[in-house]
Amino acid sequence: MKKILITCSYVCLITCFALAAKSSPAADAKKQTPNKKTTANSELSLDEIINKANVASYYFGNNGRAKVKMVITDSQNRKRIRKIVIMRLDQEDGGKQKYYVYFQEPADVRKMTFLVWKHPAKDDDRWLYLPSLDLVKRISAGDKRTSFAGSDYFYEDVSGRSPLEDNHKLIETTKNFYVLDNIPKDPGSVEFSHYKMWIHKKTFLPLKTIFYDKNGNENRIIEALKVENIQGFPTVTKSKVTNKQTGGNTVNILTDIQYDVPGITDKIFTERYLRRKPKLIKY
Repeated sequence: MKKILITCSYVCLITCFALAAKSSPAADAKKQTPNKKTTANSELSLDEIINKANVASYYFGNNGRAKVKMVITDSQNRKRIRKIVIMRLDQEDGGKQKYYVYFQEPADVRKMTFLVWKHPAKDDDRWLYLPSLDLVKRISAGDKRTSFAGSDYFYEDVSGRSPLEDNHKLIETTKNFYVLDNIPKDPGSVEFSHYKMWIHKKTFLPLKTIFYDKNGNENRIIEALKVENIQGFPTVTKSKVTNKQTGGNTVNILTDIQYDVPGITDKIFTERYLRRKPKLIKY
C-alpha cells in the first residue's frame, strides 16, 4: 500500500495533441534561436495572440484520442516507462474540456485512471482511481503543480494552464516567434516566478516554454522534438520536459492519434468509467 500511495502523490500535452506546424516548426526553432534578440511590432494584439495560442494548443477537432509512451529518465540515467491512453472532449473552443487518462503499463499502475474537468474561469476538477484499493481520490487544486505519474510533467500539464491565471506581456517578436513572458497572478500557489513561451507565428503553437524558479533560474523546459500532420492538424508526436532542478527529463511519444472520433461522448468522462475501461480503449 505504501508503494501505491507514493505513486498517487506523484500522479499533460503532457501538452497533448498539438505543438507543431505543417512547415516543421521544430526545424524553424533550430533556424531561429529563441534567445536571439530581435524585436518588432506585432500586428496582433496581445489578447489575440494568447487566445489563438490557447485554441491552437488544446482544441484541435471536437475531440481526440492517442496512445502515449512516457520515458522517464532520472539524473543517473535510469529509465522508467509509462504507457497510457488519453482522450479529450471539447465543450467549447477555448472553454470547458474533459480529459480521460487510462494507464496500461507497468503492472503497478495498470488500470489506474485519471479524469479532468477543465474550467478556464476556476480550478479544474481532477480525480484519480486506484484499482488496487478500489479508491477514487480527488486531486486538490493545491496539487496541480506536482508530478504526474512520477514524470517531469505536472497534473496541470495534462489539460493546460488557463491563460486567466497569469498576467502576460509580449517581450519581443522574432522572425518566427512571438515571445511572451507570463507572471502568475497568485504567486503563492505555484513553484515558479514566471515563464516564457515561444509561440510560432504561423500556427500560434507554443514550441518552447521555460519556467523560472523564485530566484530567476530555469526550472523546467518543455519543447517539441518531432511534429507531424494528423488529419490536417499539426500535431506533436514527440515532446520533452527537462527538470533543471532534479537533472531528470521525460520524453512523450504519441502514436495512434485520432481527432473527431465517433463514440467519444460526455458519458465516458464520469466516475463510472474511472472504475471501468471504456470500449473505445481497445489497446
